[in-house]
Amino acid sequence: MSLVVVANPEPRRAELDDVTLARAQRGDESAWRALVERYQRPVFALLSRMLSPVARRDLVEDLAQETFLRAFRALASFDRAASGRLSSWLLTIATRLALDELRRRRLPAEALQPVHFQPAAPAGPDRRLLAAGLTRAVEALSPDHRAVILLREVHGLDYEEIRTAGWVGGDESILYGCPD
Repeated sequence: MSLVVVANPEPRRAELDDVTLARAQRGDESAWRALVERYQRPVFALLSRMLSPVARRDLVEDLAQETFLRAFRALASFDRAASGRLSSWLLTIATRLALDELRRRRLPAEALQPVHFQPAAPAGPDRRLLAAGLTRAVEALSPDHRAVILLREVHGLDYEEIRTAGWVGGDESILYGCPD
């Protein structure tokens, strides 16, 4: 099985409403469930793409669960005015976990799973060549650079959200030349 990445950002879904977020911050289990249901797909997708070509479903599931556990522990202090969108905050947590995992261990070759870019427009020969080139280019990137590409081009975060997340270890040269 291989991952398919569409070459343009997914449309932004609405953020969790303020009332549900406030309930989740107070520990309301139904609000927590709503938060997970709203954000589990983008968190799982980001982790799958970040960990490719070493993405194993059980590892992705473990890191997605850890993302939400960490988020719930810190949720009471989350402030939209200071931290921005909840989705950006959650994806930053997931990205940090994926980067830590990639740095911590190398997985066996049999766990490799290729990432394939799928053009958003109908695929002709030129589009297929472009998609194959994009796939090879993204697979060759360092984890930090891969994170920037995936957060921007697949998950639709703007450059300021990526820049202020701070997960690139203070190395803003990764974003050098990116428009504001």
